[in-house]
Amino acid sequence: MSPTWVRRIALINIIANVAIVITGGAVRLTGSGLGCPSWPNCSPESFHATAEMGIHGAIEWGNRLFGVVVGIIAGVGVLAAILRKPRRKSLLKLSLMLFVGIPIQAIIGMVTVVSGLNPWTVAGHFLATIVVLVAAVAFWVRSGEPDGPARLIVPTPIRLGAWAIVAAAAATILVGTMVTGSGPHGGDPDTPRLNIDGHLITQLHADMVFLLIGLSVAMLLALKALKAPATVVRAGYWLIAVELAQGAIGYVQYFTNLPEILVGAHMLGAAVLWIAALLLLFRTRVRDLAESPHAPVPDPRPATTPAELSVG
Repeated sequence: MSPTWVRRIALINIIANVAIVITGGAVRLTGSGLGCPSWPNCSPESFHATAEMGIHGAIEWGNRLFGVVVGIIAGVGVLAAILRKPRRKSLLKLSLMLFVGIPIQAIIGMVTVVSGLNPWTVAGHFLATIVVLVAAVAFWVRSGEPDGPARLIVPTPIRLGAWAIVAAAAATILVGTMVTGSGPHGGDPDTPRLNIDGHLITQLHADMVFLLIGLSVAMLLALKALKAPATVVRAGYWLIAVELAQGAIGYVQYFTNLPEILVGAHMLGAAVLWIAALLLLFRTRVRDLAESPHAPVPDPRPATTPAELSVG
């Protein structure tokens, strides 16, 4: 298989894992979290959703089926890494990490259903996708670059700043799941909510967003001042654009009593924000071509000069 096709399949894996955030959000926001009260069967009497289960059963069962599709796409990614010419161990390792993450995600989904949509397990179900996206993004990035050693193209403090942005993005998303866990959209009318102050955790989430945007703006200004490579600067612009859009959605949904469509858009935005933060980190370094083991070894002796040739 050509490197181009491997890269395309890697990109499809990213899209699929973002799409399952959307379908999972639809389950929660339509109150369909227990539309299929059993796992892996939809109900004790039926493996799949039936007409008697109504729209909630159909939505939850559809999300489970799409999870299978995501797993198949991840499996295709492993197969593509195996068939790639030439094969690269780094890509095979990343594709396997991505593939293994899907059944782990399914197990967390099972625990979520069995626990009656405990808000902590619901949060864990979403965060598992965030972790899987790390492997998916790494798979895509590495599929488009050589397999040599990594080399920074920005000063070390800038690289550390990119790591700080990733950490702040992770913390913001984590606190965001707690905001959702204390809010009205639990996936079922009888779902318990987190016993925390909703206004306090929302304020903390907003503070984390301000910190993230501040770090990102400082990063972009530093990149511009240092005349960093265009790829890094562009990644910085994209990250800030996503953050501003995500922040705008967050504020509008808060002041409009959390309409389902905006909450769903905010969940999608969280996944896109995470990808943008990861890409900024990846863009701060490049990989050079690995040296071939069959390359000729240079002669360590000094070259013979014309004067030496004329002697004797």
